[in-house]
Amino acid sequence: MADLFEQAGAVPEGGREGAQAPRPLADRLRPASLAEVIGQDAVLAPEGPLGAMLASGALSSLVLWGPPGVGKTTIARLLADATDLHFVQISAIFTGVPDLRKVFEAAKLRRTQGRGTLLFVDEIHRFNKAQQDGFLPHMEDGTIVLVGATTENPSLELNAALLSRAQVIVLRRLDLADLELLAQRAEQALGRALPLTGEAREALLEMADGDGRALLNLIEQVAVWKVEKPLDAAALGARLMRRAAQYDKAGEQHFNLISALHKSVRGSDPDAALYWLARMLAGGEDPRYLARRITRMAVEDIGLADPQAAGICLEAWQVYERLGSPEGELALAQAVIYLALAPKSNAAYAGFKAAQALAKKTGSAMPPAHILNAPTQMMMDQGYGAGYEYDHDAEGGFSGQNYFPEGVKRPVLYAPPERGFERELKKRLDYFARQRARRSPGG
Repeated sequence: MADLFEQAGAVPEGGREGAQAPRPLADRLRPASLAEVIGQDAVLAPEGPLGAMLASGALSSLVLWGPPGVGKTTIARLLADATDLHFVQISAIFTGVPDLRKVFEAAKLRRTQGRGTLLFVDEIHRFNKAQQDGFLPHMEDGTIVLVGATTENPSLELNAALLSRAQVIVLRRLDLADLELLAQRAEQALGRALPLTGEAREALLEMADGDGRALLNLIEQVAVWKVEKPLDAAALGARLMRRAAQYDKAGEQHFNLISALHKSVRGSDPDAALYWLARMLAGGEDPRYLARRITRMAVEDIGLADPQAAGICLEAWQVYERLGSPEGELALAQAVIYLALAPKSNAAYAGFKAAQALAKKTGSAMPPAHILNAPTQMMMDQGYGAGYEYDHDAEGGFSGQNYFPEGVKRPVLYAPPERGFERELKKRLDYFARQRARRSPGG
């Protein structure tokens, strides 16, 4: 449940004196205590971080991190009530530096009168670095207890200095059981059951997408419908629009979902990979970005275990460019399925990383003289090219000469597993290793 419970029910302009507008359902169902908050038992239970703070009587500054509609504003209000702190709410979207100064001055005055202030900052990640730093002295001297709310990853969006003075509390997305409990509370408040079949009721909960506030808004619409019999899922879908899934192409959701897609492919699960691909496309992700990332998966996680994989990804990318959406997206889906079912190997990836590390360590070490070209007489006099064996003329087309800098011990950088096509490459490597050992001094 949510940032669900904002103040409502003000006197309407032009209305008769003392009259009030109908209170929204979300306002009527606002929890009166932390025990009534739905879905956040892990942090509010006696052994949870907030429960332990309240039991000790010492509330520290907090950052509440979670998706919309899970209870951030509600919890902040109730924490203020539970600790007898004056509650002040601001939004980072609408608050500037002069407004903050007024808030801090009022909190200082309140403190001289013996009462503390819980300052709740919604969308705190929208404040810039200087504004975030402005909270620090007032947190440190006890003028305010800061409770920030954010839907973005605090470690990416908030200053390290602020995070070091505040505990991050992770609030989870509401599941279907939580939403069902909230729906039951709504029906009790309304005094009647929703006119929905069981299937339609489940569809309504899914439409809320884990957001308690969104669910109550949907219930408020459904409750006023005059129907002769309960609506089924199809009838409900015709009357209500499904809530758009949360997806920020520049935010953490973007990185979470591409990580899920990549790891599903790596884990050889085509069904999960298709699901995450569909989720990203439904959220408005650029298919060209997905084409690039899918190709990266081919070279990073499949590599030479299936040399065709990268080519299939490039072909799918080209098909998308020629067809566009939505038909071209099917080519990307086919590539994802192929990658998920392909043999996996990161041997080439690991070998290249090891080679980069060795190159950095050995610096500007020269190649051995025998593999250097000698276009001038002076270079010949210096021994360039002396002793080079032309592999095509060697027995078996393999000379076994050393190609690493002198003084650099021959490493093993590429170690293919016995999977897919790399099983054949491993046989070739083993053959050349035997030939090299046989032709070395004392071999």
